[in-house]
Amino acid sequence: MRVLGVDPGLTRCGLGVVEGRAGAPLVLVAVDVVRTPSDADLGERLVALERAFEDWLDRYEPDAVAVERVFSQHNVRTVMGTAQASAIAVVAAARRGLPVALHTPSEVKAAVTGSGRADKAQVGAMVTRLLRLQQQPRPADAADALALAICHVWRGSARARIDVALAADLVARAGAR
Repeated sequence: MRVLGVDPGLTRCGLGVVEGRAGAPLVLVAVDVVRTPSDADLGERLVALERAFEDWLDRYEPDAVAVERVFSQHNVRTVMGTAQASAIAVVAAARRGLPVALHTPSEVKAAVTGSGRADKAQVGAMVTRLLRLQQQPRPADAADALALAICHVWRGSARARIDVALAADLVARAGAR
């Protein structure tokens, strides 16, 4: 399974592609951070993000996209920018028929480090270790995008197996009637 992880943000948006499956070593395919100038028009910034997402979807052909679920913050302006960037990623993936999963920050931290309260340094260190990298991805947005992709490879594949089993059970029940 190849997953594009998106750590959404208007100023810095982390993108990371990981390939693998649960129980097997993971492979880093690509990682980067898309930056937009804070003094640019909102529309220009969103278009720049959309172009970047479309480029990554074309270039890396992921099987799924994992986006950090926007959570409540005290700074409404930050939440709005994060939500707008997140929506652009979801739309770009949905336009191609790709499954999109939203993972909370604590869910991602728990999947990667074992603790939903891990800090950014712990997440970065575990991403580095899990992907067998020489150095930690920088800035933190890059490591966070990879953590999202890792979380989805591990949790998404388990969810997909459950969905397949439930669908097979429904078919079997319908056939028994």
